[in-house]
Amino acid sequence: MEKPNTTYSKLLIEKARLYGDRVAIRVKYKGIWQEISWKTYLEKVKFFCMGLLGLGMQKGENVSILGENCPEWIFADLAIQSLGGVSVGIYPSNSEEQVKYCIDHSMSRFIIVKDQEQTDKVLAVKGDLPLLKRIIVIDMKGIRNYDEPMIISYSEVEELGRLEDQRDPQLFEKIVDQRRPEDVAFMVYTSGTTGLPKGCMITQQNHMYNLLGTNEILKLTDKDNILSYLPLCHILERSISAYNPLVYGYKINFAESIDTVQENIQEVSPTCFVAVPRILEKMYSAVQIKLQDTTRFKRFMYKFWEPVGKKVGKFRMAKRRVPFLWSVIYGVGYLCSFRAVRKKLGLLDCKLLMSGGAPIAPEILVFFHSLGVNAIEMWALTETCGGGTGPHKEIMPGSVGQPIRSVKLRLAEDGEILIKEDSVFAGYYRDPEATREILRDGWLYTGDVGEFDENGNLFIVDRKKDVIITSGGKNISPAEIENKLKCSPYIKEGIVIGDRQKYLSALIQIDYDNVANWAQNNKIAYTTYKSLAQNPAVNELVKYEIERVNESFARVETIKKFRILEKELDQDDEELTATQKVKRKVIAKRFKAEIEELYKER
Repeated sequence: MEKPNTTYSKLLIEKARLYGDRVAIRVKYKGIWQEISWKTYLEKVKFFCMGLLGLGMQKGENVSILGENCPEWIFADLAIQSLGGVSVGIYPSNSEEQVKYCIDHSMSRFIIVKDQEQTDKVLAVKGDLPLLKRIIVIDMKGIRNYDEPMIISYSEVEELGRLEDQRDPQLFEKIVDQRRPEDVAFMVYTSGTTGLPKGCMITQQNHMYNLLGTNEILKLTDKDNILSYLPLCHILERSISAYNPLVYGYKINFAESIDTVQENIQEVSPTCFVAVPRILEKMYSAVQIKLQDTTRFKRFMYKFWEPVGKKVGKFRMAKRRVPFLWSVIYGVGYLCSFRAVRKKLGLLDCKLLMSGGAPIAPEILVFFHSLGVNAIEMWALTETCGGGTGPHKEIMPGSVGQPIRSVKLRLAEDGEILIKEDSVFAGYYRDPEATREILRDGWLYTGDVGEFDENGNLFIVDRKKDVIITSGGKNISPAEIENKLKCSPYIKEGIVIGDRQKYLSALIQIDYDNVANWAQNNKIAYTTYKSLAQNPAVNELVKYEIERVNESFARVETIKKFRILEKELDQDDEELTATQKVKRKVIAKRFKAEIEELYKER
């Protein structure tokens, strides 16, 4: 498999010539889906690129982008790359201090922000950012009266670029032609679970190389239709919504917000749905809760057909032909139950559902297969340029498949997954020591521990640093137990503890909406999350859910004690990363008293 010899800006020019007025992007505005053609897409990128040139942006500069997903995010991203710059995505959920860190560390002179909320974050810390010269605002609502010389509207930059283009209509393509596959295209900051975020430098060639390898599994074409809703600064969403369409030509639909995703899925009915486990867990738990609230007949129908769905799903996951009789029986079950559930989830036209970004419980994938949705789990890291593994043939629950063709993978003696250096990132920005630590002897040390079965399927055990060693010397992966816990519709987070201890315990964050609904149905009074978490009946509910999970594990892996947290974990409190991953060190420190209570001798 040869490495591609092009760049994303060059691919945009090619696609605009090939598809012209064909729809490339759809975005909902004032309740109506607006369409943007490939020709307009190129025009938007070109004018913004020329506008940045007019503002004085230079080749090699880092330029930050801060805001929710929207077409302008992608236009700005490609415009920066077209000039030979590096686009730096910042999570819109980041605090002022986190935003300051990313702008300062990346040495950005320019930042593109979505709206007033994000502009205010930057203005609050601008005094600590001596390099910052311009704040380019996409939506000027609420900002027009700001007395701030740094601020310029996105549309003004576009207009400046339009004038530049009129003066020299060939300049944009000349600039793009100077770009090379080896150039760093963009930078992704790690989620910072173990300390300050690090800027991963991703080159055009290695990233595109891994997209080609990944698509041998995804099989996306220009007939596909995808919803963009995960943060574009995350490498998973950036790959699927920003760059894959430039390679394969499919259509992107921008969700209105993360809160309207379920509604937008139903409107768009994507052919491929890409998600992180938390989204799929929410969809799964929503179905379980709806079943409790629906009519007795509908509940009976689903429960009656559920074993049939699982049986046929296992045939399909194993890539075996479904026996005729089972196929007929499933067809009836599909019409009676499964089709309605798929429609409610917005997955009626979905030919592939892909989970990535973190481990997912096998039960969740089996559930989607029982509905007739081909659900798979893939594995990659930001540092591997989005390249890793996926199921080439059979889908083995709990496994992330086999290495894609663009990746050479092996296991170290201690089980750590290593990836060959020729398809990974270019290193951490301004951190040569961390780069040397992760790139050694021609291999990238991922920090994930894995194991292969006899058929070459890779199973992720856990992050190397998160593996628990009990006082009895038993190595235990908390992630597997935590994923099982989160299969419960009543448990949002389960943090397993037990390093150097005699037994495992857990801190539990209840799912407020689902537990509140359960409490109302059972006439249990509460006022806040805290009062609900403290209720003895809720404690019994969680205890029952944990006992069910314990049945799946060996005795040494079972949860002996638990404590329900009296507050929801929050990114603003530094307990979660921007991608909603738990910061274990912060949790261990913040809830030290609760953890010590779990290990007190009675």
